[in-house]
Formats: sequence, C-alpha cells, structure tokens
Amino acid sequence: MRKMSLRSEQDFCCPACHDIFQDPVLLSCSHSFCRACLQSWWTQRQLQECPVCRMVSPWSDPPRNLALKNLCEAFTLERGAEASPGSAAVCSLHSERLKLFCLDHQQPVCVVCRDAKIHQDHRFRPIEEAAQDYREELYKYLKPVEERLKAFSEVRMNFYQTAEHIRVQARQTERRIKEGFRRLHQFLHEEEEARLSALREEEVQKSQVMKEEMEALSRQIDALSHTLRAVEEELSADDVSFMINYEDAAERVQQGLLLEDPELVPGALIDVAKHLGNLSFSVWNKMKDMVCYSPVVLDPNTANAELLLSADLTSVRYGKIQQLPENPERFECWDSVLGSGLGSGTHSWDVEVGDNKDWELGVLTESICRRGFTGSTVWSLNFNNVKYRVFSPIHKYIDLPVSDKLLRVRVQLDWDGGTLSFSDPDTGTVIHTFTHTFTEKLCPYICTRNTHPLRILPVEVSVTPES
Repeated sequence: MRKMSLRSEQDFCCPACHDIFQDPVLLSCSHSFCRACLQSWWTQRQLQECPVCRMVSPWSDPPRNLALKNLCEAFTLERGAEASPGSAAVCSLHSERLKLFCLDHQQPVCVVCRDAKIHQDHRFRPIEEAAQDYREELYKYLKPVEERLKAFSEVRMNFYQTAEHIRVQARQTERRIKEGFRRLHQFLHEEEEARLSALREEEVQKSQVMKEEMEALSRQIDALSHTLRAVEEELSADDVSFMINYEDAAERVQQGLLLEDPELVPGALIDVAKHLGNLSFSVWNKMKDMVCYSPVVLDPNTANAELLLSADLTSVRYGKIQQLPENPERFECWDSVLGSGLGSGTHSWDVEVGDNKDWELGVLTESICRRGFTGSTVWSLNFNNVKYRVFSPIHKYIDLPVSDKLLRVRVQLDWDGGTLSFSDPDTGTVIHTFTHTFTEKLCPYICTRNTHPLRILPVEVSVTPES
C-alpha cells in the first residue's frame, strides 16, 4: 500500500471549504487555509483572525504553505492514478508482460527472459514484490527530507518575524532619536540627521542581508520541494517506470539530504544600543548642562522576552512576555539582559536596586551562548528577598553577612588587575571582591524577576577646556 494512500483525505482538506487545499497559506498559529477561503473570511470581519483558533494574524498576506501544496497535488495525482492505472508494460524482446524483476541485473523481465542464457543462475522476484520493497526503501529516505523541509520552513518563518521586527525596531529607534534631538533644539539638527542617516543605512543593510538570507533559504526550499514533487511523481508511476527511474529518484533524495542546515543570522537585528546609547553624551561639548551619561547601556537584542527596558536603555524590569523573533544574542530561558562589552582597563557603574526583591548583578563573558544559558558562568551578587549571596564559576554560591538593606550597588571591574568588586556607594563598604585572570571581554549583566525596575545610575560629566 502506498504511503500517500495511508493518509486520510481529510488531512488534505481546508477547514473552511472542506475540499482539497487550493493555494494553501500558513498563519502564524500554524493553521492552514485556501488563500481564497481565508480572504473571504477576513472580508466579513474587522480583525484578521484565524477561523479556527481566532488568533489575530500579523500578516495581511500570509506566506504560501508550499509543502502542503505539494502534498495536496501529489495526493490528487495519486488518487487519479489509482482510478486509471493504465496498461501493463511488455518486454521489448519477447512481447510478454514484465512480471518479474531480476535482482542481479536490477531490471524488469518477462518469463521468457528468465529462462534466457543472459539470466542464467540469476535471482528473480515478482515485480509487485520488488516494487513494494524498493518503495518502502525510498520512503525511508523521503521522511528525513520532509523533516528537513519542515525545519527550513520554520526558520523561514522566523526570518519573516525578524524582518518585521527590524522594521519595528527601526521605527521605534527613529522616534526616540527624534524626541532626544527635539530637546536639544534646532542647532543640533545636523547631528540628528547624521544619526538618522546611520540608522536608515543600517536598516537598509540589515534588511538586505535578511532578504538575501530569505531568498537563499527559499531557493533551498524550492529545491527540496521540487525533489519531493519529482520523487512523489515517481512513486505514483507504474511499477516498471518506477523501477527504471528508481536510481535517479534515490539520487535526488540523497542530494536533498546533503543541503546544509539553515542557521539563524547573528547580528541581524538593528543595533539599537549603538544609536540610542549615550545619545546626549555624544553631543556633550555642545549641550554640557543637559548631558546625562550612563556608564552602561543595556542591549535590547539580548534581553529575555519577559524583560522590559526603558526608552533610554538604562533600566529594566520584569513584565509581560513579548512576541520577539529568535536571535542568537537573546537570552532564551534566563531573565537577563547585557550591557556593552568591556575590555582592558577599569570600569565602574552603580545600579539602583531600591525595593526590587529578586535581582542579580555582575558580569559574564561576551562570547557566552545566550540561548542555552543556565546562569553558571557569571561573577555576580544576588538578592532573593532573604539573603545576599555572591556567585562565581569556581566557588558557586557564597552567603554574605550583609545586615543593612542595599538600595544601590556599585560594580567595579579592573580587567587588567583581575578583580571584580561589589560595594555600597552610600557607605563605601566593600561587600565582596572576586579575583580572576580575565582573558576576553566581559559584559555587564543584570537579572531580575521583579516588576520594580533596576536602574543604571548616570554619572556626572565635567568639561575642562585645554589650555
């Protein structure tokens, strides 16, 4: 029995029209519909929601479900082939029906060929049995290709989301830049235009990169889909044609398996921190009385989806989960966010913890994998509403005898000297000091599971003209 026949016709029917899918499209909720059925449904409603689960679609023109389209076409063709099987093939030498398959020559033969000298001592099987065995073997190869196509499609869906998020980030960043420059009055207009130009250039560049990645991925998907369609056509052919073309079909399947796995694009998102970080400080020589400088700028591209950052990227709090695309820089399972990487030299920043009852501050190496991060590779000070502790990769947790509640914490990093200190800036008391030989850049690290914000405090800026 053929594999496609094992599937119920209902699997290939649109939930709206209950007929075989015609030009199916895929919604973000994973439900599929005929394009015409979905558009007809949406014209009767105010929201572009899924007819099945009522989830609102972010796209007015959902992407085509090419894999489902190919399966429906193959199902329709096979159903037609079963209804009209066609005439049996005959031997070109003896005009007899090809009922046997020579295992030694790997070709269909008739009963007369079996007794011919050329097939002496050869092994034969009924053509139907041989075809069934080879079909089953080919189906084993086909399953990984289907899984590969599904994986490619999932990555392409993330690329669509990433491309949309790039546009959202660009618009949000543009608005915030304009707000900052309006406060600096008209004479800062040239500086504003320069930054907006850089933002637009990065948007165009990164959108182009994402477009090229999506186009490349689409080509690979098209190639896999073509392979699936071609092999499925061979599988639906009569036994003789199938056996004659078997090796070509198997080679196509093997070529599909050789395609490299798609990977998410690192650095794909807009570098918001570059455009918004220390915006006022960059023009301090013109507006020094209005300058507010933060020694650490939080990077929203690293923030866990449940963390909310302030517009100036200096505070963070726990909040409702956001719909964000997957990207390699973001913490996937840990409620954390990073600042810009710090290298050689000394660095210091103060964090206002206030009434936050569940927080962790410190540094971690810039190269750490964020997606599988478990919190075991940081140097940090943390508070869990009961006690203060420090953590390091070597000594793990150490309880601290801190009696008074900390409202602010100063983090001081001497990268060259190999020390990291935590202190109370209000009293000057050193809470704990780590010693370690650092060999790569470190990133300021903040973790919180509380709705009260943690804020990077600004530092005073002074201007001393050269004599």
